[in-house]
Amino acid sequence: MGGVLIVTHGKLGDELIKAAESIRGELTGVISISVDETKGVEDLKNEITEAIKKADSGKGVLILTDLFGGTPSNISLSFLKKGEVEVVTGVNLPMLLKIAEIREEKKLADFAESIKDYGKKNIRLATEILNKKVGI
Repeated sequence: MGGVLIVTHGKLGDELIKAAESIRGELTGVISISVDETKGVEDLKNEITEAIKKADSGKGVLILTDLFGGTPSNISLSFLKKGEVEVVTGVNLPMLLKIAEIREEKKLADFAESIKDYGKKNIRLATEILNKKVGI
């Protein structure tokens, strides 16, 4: 099983994990790192390095961040390594719910792609869905 590291502004990652666990149960191998103004870049890099070591069971680590171009994403991108570390930005609750279901069966690159696609698929405009159901 590949490890998952969530790196976000504030406590967003912690709260996403709590929400996912309240729906699906415990998410094993998922670690959250909170980025705030009290941590310097080198401190964050050290924290991410240690979390990657902890999360990696030999099948690589997927890092999920909240915002492309934000500090969590920018720092996480420095850890990209083909087959070992992959980064997906725009983490959301559906992504976390899907993790346990698919990570056992996929290589890291395929796992990352599937999680990204699932996260995008679950961003919807409710009126589009409702209008289709009522034939408008």
